[in-house]
Amino acid sequence: MGKNRKSKRQLVRDEKRAKKRGRDLAGDEERSAKRQRHDDADADADVDGQQEQLNNFYTLDPNADFIPFNDDEQPQNAASAPAPRARGGNFEREFFGMLAEQEQEYFRHADELLELNDFPSPDDRHIFLQSVYREARGKELKLASSQSCSRLMERLILLSNARQKKSLFGAFAGHFMTLVTHRFASHCCEKLFLMSAPVVTAELSGEADDDVEMGEADEEEAEEAKEVAEAMKTPMEDLFMLTLDELEEHLSFLLSDRYGSHALRVLLVVLSGRPLDQAGTKSLLQGKNKEYITVEGASAVSKELNSQARTVPSSFSTAIQKIIGDSTATLDSTALRVLAKHPTGNPTLQLLLELELSLSAKSKKGAQAKEDGEKAAEGEPSAVSLLERLVPEAPASFGDEKSQACEFVNSMLYDPIGSRLLETLIAHCPGKIFKGLLANIFAPRIQSLLRNDIASYPAIKVLNRLSKEDLADAVQKSLPEIPSFVEKGRFNVIKTLFERCNVRGATPELGTLLQALTTACGGAWKHIIPKLCLLTEPEPEPETKEKKFQTPEAKNKTALLSHGSQVASTLLSIPGQPSKAIQNSLLALSPDHLLRMATTSAPTAAILAKALAAPPQVPHFHKLLVAAMLPNIYALATSQHGNALVNAVISAPSRGDSTVAVVPFHLKENAMAQLERHESALRETWLGRNVWRTWRGDLWSYRRHDWVRWAKETDPEGERVAGMPVSRQRGEGEGGKGGFIKKGGYEGRGGEGVRRVEVEPEPEPEVEVEEEVEVEEKVEKKEKKEKKEKKEKKDKKEKKEKKTSKGESGDGEVKEKKKKKKDKKEKASAEVEEAD
Repeated sequence: MGKNRKSKRQLVRDEKRAKKRGRDLAGDEERSAKRQRHDDADADADVDGQQEQLNNFYTLDPNADFIPFNDDEQPQNAASAPAPRARGGNFEREFFGMLAEQEQEYFRHADELLELNDFPSPDDRHIFLQSVYREARGKELKLASSQSCSRLMERLILLSNARQKKSLFGAFAGHFMTLVTHRFASHCCEKLFLMSAPVVTAELSGEADDDVEMGEADEEEAEEAKEVAEAMKTPMEDLFMLTLDELEEHLSFLLSDRYGSHALRVLLVVLSGRPLDQAGTKSLLQGKNKEYITVEGASAVSKELNSQARTVPSSFSTAIQKIIGDSTATLDSTALRVLAKHPTGNPTLQLLLELELSLSAKSKKGAQAKEDGEKAAEGEPSAVSLLERLVPEAPASFGDEKSQACEFVNSMLYDPIGSRLLETLIAHCPGKIFKGLLANIFAPRIQSLLRNDIASYPAIKVLNRLSKEDLADAVQKSLPEIPSFVEKGRFNVIKTLFERCNVRGATPELGTLLQALTTACGGAWKHIIPKLCLLTEPEPEPETKEKKFQTPEAKNKTALLSHGSQVASTLLSIPGQPSKAIQNSLLALSPDHLLRMATTSAPTAAILAKALAAPPQVPHFHKLLVAAMLPNIYALATSQHGNALVNAVISAPSRGDSTVAVVPFHLKENAMAQLERHESALRETWLGRNVWRTWRGDLWSYRRHDWVRWAKETDPEGERVAGMPVSRQRGEGEGGKGGFIKKGGYEGRGGEGVRRVEVEPEPEPEVEVEEEVEVEEKVEKKEKKEKKEKKEKKDKKEKKEKKTSKGESGDGEVKEKKKKKKDKKEKASAEVEEAD
């Protein structure tokens, strides 16, 4: 055989890879040279330099990537000052080396294969995963800190069983501080913590299962087998505690570190036992632009456990309290205020405060109160909580405007970052502190706070905790500001006011709020939807850019539309006048406005979907709404948001009482007939095929009576079958010629055998589809028969004409014969009449 020669494309690719390797090596050498120069400069620094660094230590920059808080006690002189720290941490950052070129290429290719999941069979995939995991043994640290291969490590963690996760903990042990503060390795640590959380719960309940797709080969070396056996002996709970021991000395640094703070938040959530899949939890753990790594075949059991609250050992609760105490022990009021306004430190502080308040609510009545009492009796100072550090001497101190607690709350109210911490404090603080906040800070100026674009969010949290009387007072103060709320787009405030009044049963306040909203929107109910959904403004152009590239104006408009739609949905869910107002407003819209609502955005389409499912407050509301949507049924069926509305029409019942959404059957027929006209166009798009499948278009085309039966399955059971229509009897003895059968009579083939059932006439539809089909078939048969008879007559006439053309000699004889026959018939008929 000849030599295998590389193609031109392969040669170009190899050349590019060689150039890239050269650039990477040059970059590594440059980085190592810089690191060496930096270390030399630090070694030559004198005591004066240390003193200057110590002085700069106390200069806190809120916009920095981290806040260099000291983990130990504050030094009294330069000699006791801490050594210079890398990025503010007093730990030595490690370098784990780099993967070889062949290894890097292998792991990159393995990552691509796992992402594509393009394997001939499950067995091949299983064997491939075993070989990748075996190849990665001993290279875990290099993989985790590699830019190109850290994604593979995350996918391997997703596919690992309990044994493999424990071996990863063993591989990372002693290096966690470097890993959690590394740009790429921190994501691997977060994924390892999250995926190991269900293992702790399973071990507590005795349901730990090691039978996983990614099992190791049976023929392994003896040393590796021993390591695996030892790793399995260590409970996952102990592995988490050992990890915390490593991070204990650097907790205050991790609070505001760009990467370490995320890992710390993940650890806190795992220790607390909170569900890992909640929307609020996800926003705390990761940023908006975080890449979401997935892989086919990840454990379904873990996903199920992530959506539930998990059982955690008592040692985890103790660990949380220790983390809160250690991380905030050295922070004074100034440092806490800076951390509260820090973009990275604020979410971590929120989580710490929330966990502390939830734990104190559970344990304060029991052992914790006893412990505090014993410490006070012995003269030892009790531990100061994070809440007491933020608002000291609360709630009494809220009455003094110059107090530290009052100044802290006022400074956080109008800060875009600090107000988020204030929201957490308001939502979870004890009742006595909330009452002090309400009486001294929020209640006197609730209307002005709700008007502000930043302070409105803490004020909304206050509204959520108000009693019925306090809520009524807040509504009365806010009524004059409703036009201002509408004008400035504070729709979230209006939504909260309606929601809380409905929950607290404040019916009079609901009426006054609706009246104020109607006046602000234009003085009539029909103007509410156009105002809330921005229908009065020109229709926006379809967005071609991604979210992050949109202009601020476009983002603001999208947020306004979303908040306004939420107000409309909230009003629809409140029975009575609020729901009636929205239904009237929807019926007043033109078909073009309905089409715009259904196709331009998801929030506005959600209003129509909710309206189709809501009980009618206006007579024939659903019938009129669907009738207004019918002219544009094809455009709705092929749009991303309107597609679900068309499918909702066929799933609604055709009959029912006044408390149920009802769409008459004839409207469904009309909609199906319009869809049938566009059958070919519908089949060309995925959305169109989805509608055609949901509406059973093929059944409609070929078996109409079966489609009718299927479409009526959503009706109440007693009203699915239509009554039998009354047929006419041709005989004169049965009610006269062409008369109806008398009550109690019989009908059927041969005039007997089936008793007729008397049925009251239905208002609509009067004629069933099955009858129409039968009538159409009879008409077609009749027309065919007439055509056939005409054709036969024409043929006979042509034959006669041919005969006459042959000769006219026999015409006289034929005429005489005909005349004789006619005379005979007349005589016979006359004799019969005389005999009668």
